[in-house]
Amino acid sequence: MAVSMNQADVQMQQKEEGEDDDRSISRSDSGSGEDSLDRLLRHRCPLTPSLSPRKRTTSQSKTEPPLLRTNKRTIYTAGRPPWYNVTGTTFKEAFVIGLCGGSASGKTTVANKIIEALDVPWVVLLSMDSFYKILSKEAQELAARNEYNFDHPDAFDFELLVTVLRKLKKGKSIKVPVYDFTTHSRRKEWKTVYGANVVIFEGILAFANKELLKLLDMKVFVDTDSDIRLVRRLKRDIMERGRDITGVIKQYNKFVKPAFEQYIEPTVQVADIVVPRGGENFVALDLIVQHVHSQLEKRKLRWDISALASAHQGQPLPETLSVLESTPQVRGMHTIIRNKDTNRDEFIFYSKRLMRLLIEHALSFLPLKPVSVETPQGTVYEGKRLSGKRITGVSILRAGETMEQALTAVCKDIRLGKILIQTNHDTGEPELHYLRLPKDISEDYVILMDSTVSTGAAALMAVRVLLDHDVQEDKIFLLSLLMAEMGVHSVAYAFPKVRIITTAVDKKVNDEFHIIPGIGNFGDRYFGTDAPSDWYESDEGMDY
Repeated sequence: MAVSMNQADVQMQQKEEGEDDDRSISRSDSGSGEDSLDRLLRHRCPLTPSLSPRKRTTSQSKTEPPLLRTNKRTIYTAGRPPWYNVTGTTFKEAFVIGLCGGSASGKTTVANKIIEALDVPWVVLLSMDSFYKILSKEAQELAARNEYNFDHPDAFDFELLVTVLRKLKKGKSIKVPVYDFTTHSRRKEWKTVYGANVVIFEGILAFANKELLKLLDMKVFVDTDSDIRLVRRLKRDIMERGRDITGVIKQYNKFVKPAFEQYIEPTVQVADIVVPRGGENFVALDLIVQHVHSQLEKRKLRWDISALASAHQGQPLPETLSVLESTPQVRGMHTIIRNKDTNRDEFIFYSKRLMRLLIEHALSFLPLKPVSVETPQGTVYEGKRLSGKRITGVSILRAGETMEQALTAVCKDIRLGKILIQTNHDTGEPELHYLRLPKDISEDYVILMDSTVSTGAAALMAVRVLLDHDVQEDKIFLLSLLMAEMGVHSVAYAFPKVRIITTAVDKKVNDEFHIIPGIGNFGDRYFGTDAPSDWYESDEGMDY
């Protein structure tokens, strides 16, 4: 299950790999997961109890930006900086920490301690408990009698787990199943988790699969005395999962203890570090945190706006760009909305007219298939119909939202989503602050709407979000009333299959990244407000 978090609340998200000089953290000879299977970790310490049982009845996977999940949409809030470079490709993979250990050994406690000590805003906690297989009717009956072996490798869906972790490591959004321990079944709803700087993956068999091992950049084994683990398991299963003491002890002796000895304990060989005493071993936790911080620093993303400004000077406009024909009517409307003395009512009226023309123009690029219909006169008319599942509109807040009315006026029952991007005053980077997308958007044609685009920074992030939700690049249409050549080039270079559609392209962007001659701050002029200085929308002077 995916649960939201924030760094102050001991909650999490992203990055990748490397080695530290301190061998107690990450062995310099650790190599790949398969090669590591032959190695033993020599240093072991005495065991001391850690008294932090898990208090939950469903599986757990945590994600940083506060995320709300409803039946129809995902709401994602909190500033996430770019996870890709100016070419639109993923910059660095997430740094993945694998936590392994016996049942009730304190893996989740260790994970939370690491998250708290890391004090970075983007961490995801993914639990192996989420990936138990769907049980057959016979297996359900065995589980109800405590006769099903949940500690055997065959009890887990490793194929799904590897797929999910691989996507998460690449920074993509994923859906995680939710397992209900009280009914021994997988719930219908799945939780959406977004990419992160750090991913912590914990489970009793976290090191038991070679494909999983390849995805882990640091492997930590939590070593806790078996008596302590039994006491914790008794307390957890009786108090939190509604089971009786006889059934718990029966299951422990028949399945849990043998599975630990056969499948879990031997995997200590591949661990880069063993943590005795679990969450109480502050020395080991401090070493882990130091190593992760060093790796994050090595992978620190540098988002260089100046690179966008200079990368495509003098280049011809891309073939993926389509500009609405500059008829006398279109040029007349541009004259009105570009005039600084135009009052707000006229500005809104003629902006809406232009938006309607832009939307109609954009729809002409959607693929159509031939279809025959019968007219009221009983004759056949050879016509056209959309060749695809459906159309979804996504606006980049706040000014892009002004285009929604024009879209809904010409596309009946269209679904809408929203993305908010703001600038970070300390880093100058665009940050994703809010995301609300309709479910099952991956097969849709997506009309991405923004009022103006100067450098294309916000558009780049918005397109990257759509791609991370598995929308196909050639099914994305970026629409804007006004664009600068620099923004057109940036988007086309990063995403050559995205169709770019606008009513006009201005040649220049000044030192403050304002489009010249431009249109002014579209959001302020349309809404009659003064925009906060940290809005990173693509209004002229905002999308830089």
